Amino acid sequence: MPDDIKGLPPEGGDMRETGLADALSERYLAYALSTIVSRSLPDVRDGLKPVHRRLLHAMNQLKLDPSGGFKKCARIVGDVMGKYHPHGDSSIYEALVRQAQDFAARYPLVEGQGNFGNIDGDNAAAMRYTEARLTEVAQALLEGIEEDSVDFRATYDGEDREPLVLPAAFPNLLANGAAGIAVGMATSIPPHNAGELCAAALVLIERPEAGIDELLAHVKGPDFPTGGLLVESPESMREAYATGRGGFRLRAQWTEEKLKNGTWQIVVTEIPYQVQKSRLIEQIAALMEEKKLPLLGDVRDESTDVVRLVLEPKARSVDAKMLMETLFRHTQLETRFPLNMNVLDANRTPRVMGLREVLRSWLDHRHVVLVRRSEHRLAAIARRLEILDGYLIVYLNLDEVIRIVREEDRPKDALMVAFGLTDTQANAILDMRLRALRKLEEMEIRKEHKKLSAEQAKLRGLMTSEAKRWKAIADEIAETRRKFGEETALGRRRTIPGTIEAGAVVDETAFIEREPITIILSEKGWIRAQKGHLGADAELRFKEGDSLKQAIHAETTDRIVVLATNGKAYTVKADALPRGRGDGQPVRLLLDLTNGDDVVTLFVHKDGRRFLVAATDGKGFVVKGEDLLAEKRTGKQVLVVDAAVEALLCVPVEGDCVAVTGSNNRLLVFPLDQVPEMSRGRGVQLLQLKDGATLLDAQVFAAKEGLAWRHGGGVKLETDLRTWRGQRAGAGKMPPDRFPKTRKFGV
Repeated sequence: MPDDIKGLPPEGGDMRETGLADALSERYLAYALSTIVSRSLPDVRDGLKPVHRRLLHAMNQLKLDPSGGFKKCARIVGDVMGKYHPHGDSSIYEALVRQAQDFAARYPLVEGQGNFGNIDGDNAAAMRYTEARLTEVAQALLEGIEEDSVDFRATYDGEDREPLVLPAAFPNLLANGAAGIAVGMATSIPPHNAGELCAAALVLIERPEAGIDELLAHVKGPDFPTGGLLVESPESMREAYATGRGGFRLRAQWTEEKLKNGTWQIVVTEIPYQVQKSRLIEQIAALMEEKKLPLLGDVRDESTDVVRLVLEPKARSVDAKMLMETLFRHTQLETRFPLNMNVLDANRTPRVMGLREVLRSWLDHRHVVLVRRSEHRLAAIARRLEILDGYLIVYLNLDEVIRIVREEDRPKDALMVAFGLTDTQANAILDMRLRALRKLEEMEIRKEHKKLSAEQAKLRGLMTSEAKRWKAIADEIAETRRKFGEETALGRRRTIPGTIEAGAVVDETAFIEREPITIILSEKGWIRAQKGHLGADAELRFKEGDSLKQAIHAETTDRIVVLATNGKAYTVKADALPRGRGDGQPVRLLLDLTNGDDVVTLFVHKDGRRFLVAATDGKGFVVKGEDLLAEKRTGKQVLVVDAAVEALLCVPVEGDCVAVTGSNNRLLVFPLDQVPEMSRGRGVQLLQLKDGATLLDAQVFAAKEGLAWRHGGGVKLETDLRTWRGQRAGAGKMPPDRFPKTRKFGV
């Protein structure tokens, strides 16, 4: 190797030193942006992700219009993958299939021929067996794409060009909806009725300042391809559409069918969007086995190409509405579809938009498309008129033109000089055929010239008047509404807006057999329920090394509140506790507790009760029993505690005074009204604690009855409490001589 090139980096190399954290963050950011912009989020203008846009463009290039023939999906997928979308064929085919499924897409963009799957969740046939072509909706999205209406860019290999966005004469984003998960953000848009969207867009054109309420007078909420009943409140829907975030509750449509001898059955004819029918039936059957649907006797699937689920009641005396309410509560016969209109705006920037902003962006895009198409058409008319003007000169000077062509060595130049023709006109005249010189052809040219001149004048008037342009856009949208709106079979609303009847609210305890039980919690956190109210002398068995922590009497219809050391309150249904004389179940599995947390206490919830809750740092407050109820398995934060502090106690409020003790060997008594009532927080200081001392116990009692504590085998009662009385957060005094050494009341 020559000495002059030793030690040099490879030709074209560029070595830079950079920190690992900087390099990783830079590359991850690039990946995240690529995922957001080029894969997961739809464009607000045409409502499409890149893979769907490339599919439609490729099918348009293959001339697969609605009036033409079908082509194999394998051919379509091959074109898309080879020319535009360098990803796996399965992902492209899945995108194609979904656009062809009438139960998945409200307005299918692809018309399929063959097996494209079904609502049961069965997959489509392999792409070598299926065929496809575009629908009229897809054709509306592509209309004008060859008239310079949108920008194109080079494909990944630079051999072809693809559109950045489609002209979109159809409001596809809201009409067909979208769903996607990117890096750090997601989108979820339900499908809507195209006729209603067009009506709302026309309102925005007529009154650009129109508010959300004027738009919602036309947009009645989502319109799912599988129908169903929309039971979201108008207030909630308004908030969702105004902000772009929210959700919609959707229920199955059902009817009650009368049978002979007074019997009846329920027939479900429409199920919620994106619910697989086979999975739904499996879910109902599993709940029946677990005896969680006590009113339901049997479920059958009698569907053909039309959904028909038959639900038989346990007895003819069962109320149909009550039965359906239990099913709505426990199964996917009722679902919630989230709304998160996170889309790419015209600048390819992801952001959340409300309904008004989405429609405004679509209209602005249509305005840009109209201007670009008009300019393109004007340029084409100008070119044609130039040629027609040249032809007319030929007919006025036919003999001279023929002479020049026959006799001149350079006829093009001679024609341009003799008649003042342009280069384009001269070339067009020289390219004319002899048959074009007949009189009839001259009349056709004059007619075409007149027609194009009128169109040119109209387009120039359009370009000079914004009002005329918006009038033209309004006419286009009105035509879209006529083709795909409410008066057509495709556009007729399928999801019916409705309400939940107040009288149909279900009390689930009505289906539980009421019987007494004893709930037993062990020191090591095992919980179980035994039949009957066991006495204090009952023999209880535990695992080796374990013992009783707490036992309470309850009934199977009760709700049990559990307070943990993390300050969270949990709610457990008594009938859901493991039964029998076994060891039970770890309470951490029921309550979603970590290994570092433990149960402070548990008790039966009763309406109207209040409790004093406190932590080891001596802070506490009074809370209503209703505020301790938690709907989720993860619990509800009630007492806010720091890392080194734990929730200590939860005692019932039955009196007008509070007595507290601390590890500093102090007892303090103060009025209950000095403790605030809260639903969540840290509370106030109950006892003054210094030098690492902690709170040990508290009791709420009636002053006239006195303060009680356990002493020996009985209870000691102290009525003269003047020595220990003070104000909340006071230092307190030494407890009485016969007070327990544990410094806990024990009652």
